[in-house]
Amino acid sequence: MRPFSYQRASDPDMAVQALSAAAAANNPLTQAMAQPLAGGTTLIDLMKLDVMRPAAIIDINPLARGWSAIELGGDKLRLGALAKMSDVAAHDGIQRDYPIIADSLKLAASAQLRNMATLGGNVMQRTRCSYFRDVSYENCNKRNPGSGCAAMDGVNRMHAVLGTSDHCIATYPGDFAQALIALDATVEITGRSGTRNMPFAELHKAPGNTPEIETTLQPGELISAFVIPGRWPRSVYLKARDRQSYEFALSSAAVALDVQGGTIHDARIALGGVATVPWRAREAEALLKGQKFDDGLAQRVADAAFADARGRQHNNFKIALGKRVVARALQQAVTMEI
Repeated sequence: MRPFSYQRASDPDMAVQALSAAAAANNPLTQAMAQPLAGGTTLIDLMKLDVMRPAAIIDINPLARGWSAIELGGDKLRLGALAKMSDVAAHDGIQRDYPIIADSLKLAASAQLRNMATLGGNVMQRTRCSYFRDVSYENCNKRNPGSGCAAMDGVNRMHAVLGTSDHCIATYPGDFAQALIALDATVEITGRSGTRNMPFAELHKAPGNTPEIETTLQPGELISAFVIPGRWPRSVYLKARDRQSYEFALSSAAVALDVQGGTIHDARIALGGVATVPWRAREAEALLKGQKFDDGLAQRVADAAFADARGRQHNNFKIALGKRVVARALQQAVTMEI
């Protein structure tokens, strides 16, 4: 563990100012930058591994008084970024109207971690790529820009088949983000200029030529809330993994449907465990709208979801697995009792 300064922020303005000042003193693209501390379930791990080396830690837990509310009313859901994963997953209204959110959180981690981890921290978690997390490997463009990607020709069983580039194939590891992107969530961001809102789909950046830049957040900005429009009682999150407890997805699917009179009026599909960022399968969704569901339609939708997938030596199986997960998630959503 390397030396760092610690500051406890008593309000949002103080947190933003402290993060902005610390970021200004360092190159924001390096590992020596300011980091907010909430649950710390990812940050502390990466600091211990010497992957992240922040010069300053800004404790934002006092902000939970205003940033942890769960507000369910009318046709929208608002979730404070400092709400605990366990509290949101256990909320009766969310389990009823947004089971996709409750399930994505329940399947994301152990009970102990869910009691500590916050929603904002969860969507900002970094890849579990072993070449990123082991500093003995120099070739990692996320950690050491311009050094190459050791996973390209290395052990890449857990890596992405969608959204990759010639510079990075690391998989985005989260579950909750798939529910958010499927439901057209917006993210509320607090910074030096006040509060701004943007589609959650615009938060994460595909690797392209700069995999070290993972989000569109500016220095000093913090996620303060998420807003999900509408109600989606017919929704599921299905996760395939190597074991049934506390494991990251090999492939997952977040599916939400609006079915009226046996016809699918609206459909949302997001994929996890297979892409470099939270992944919305819009072409696949389009095949469902206005249709009556059957197994043949499910297969066509699954094929469309992975039409652009590119497998490698060890992860090519994810394409076939991902198709089966999508088809099964659709079947579960269609047959739900609501």
